[in-house]
Amino acid sequence: MAIEVKRVTTRRELKRFITMPFRLYKGNPYWIPPLLADEYKTLRKDINPAFDFAEAEYWLAYKDGQLAGRIAGIINPKVIEKWGQKYARFGWVEFIEDRAVAEALFNTVESWAEAHGMEGLLGPMGFIDTDPEGMLIEGFQELGTLPMIYNHPYYPEYLAAMGYEKDVDWLEFEVICPPSIPEKVLRVNDLVLKRSKLKIAQVKNRRELVAKYGRQFFEVVDDAYSDLYGTVPLTERQVDMLVKQYLGFVSIKYAKVVVDEQDKVAALGIALPSLSRALQRAKGRIFPFGWYHLLKALKKPETVDMYLIATRKEYQNRGINALLMTEITRAAIEDGVRSAETSGELETNKEVQQLWRYYDSRQHKRRRAFIKKF
Repeated sequence: MAIEVKRVTTRRELKRFITMPFRLYKGNPYWIPPLLADEYKTLRKDINPAFDFAEAEYWLAYKDGQLAGRIAGIINPKVIEKWGQKYARFGWVEFIEDRAVAEALFNTVESWAEAHGMEGLLGPMGFIDTDPEGMLIEGFQELGTLPMIYNHPYYPEYLAAMGYEKDVDWLEFEVICPPSIPEKVLRVNDLVLKRSKLKIAQVKNRRELVAKYGRQFFEVVDDAYSDLYGTVPLTERQVDMLVKQYLGFVSIKYAKVVVDEQDKVAALGIALPSLSRALQRAKGRIFPFGWYHLLKALKKPETVDMYLIATRKEYQNRGINALLMTEITRAAIEDGVRSAETSGELETNKEVQQLWRYYDSRQHKRRRAFIKKF
């Protein structure tokens, strides 16, 4: 049967590339549609500021004339310079249950990477650390979340058969919301703030949050995550885009900011009422009616998604992360939230994982970055 891989060159083909998963996962109760508007902002070369320095190509696979898969290839010189490894990245990968289709897609992106002088292919990864990364290898019967990738169980099996090996794993946890916060914990948190000469910022609304602290959020993330796998410093234009893209949905109640005496952000924790079921109903679209489902989810959450906790290096190992988690937990208790889902945490990031030992929790998902050296 004929398999053809075509490079995406038109807006119409890009739309097909972005919407392809909606067909592949139709009826799947665990897959969460992405926000289509965000997908376009990330993948359009005339919008995403990563294309100021990075290069990428997208391909679609067809089997007997029917759409059967997709893949993106990315070369980010900033990543190569920082980590000293001439690896291209693959991302946004999907394919039907047909190994020949998967092989055709990966052969294409591998040839492209080699032609550009790369020495290996790594992924799934995006342009920057806030893009989707990591292929699901455990937890296929768990509801997905907006920040993380969901994929079929045969994906990692096919990659292993094609010679791809583990580079790193991320873990995810479900954390049960406790009925209350012990007074001892609250006293310790007050002591942590006092000793560090810090305070929790009081922010009235989302507009004030973005205006006062929006850009600092990503400065702190840059600083806190600089040594973590695959990260790269953000440019001014990337920060501008991220402030608009990621803080637009922030719930002020679940955005916790710790500042110093000069009102400079020292640490932050961001959670969001889960949008998983709402996005399934909205089919990834905010308009014309998707906003209703999203707004309802934001107002009456049963679950919250933990997006990130980040502390400037100078304040790390002082109990700030635990303090932020306590503040988010306090908000969740007030809302009657049942549980929280963490985003991917590097399996070596014991500091963050230590937070969950104080909660009723389970590690229920695992995802992997695969690598193949040429």
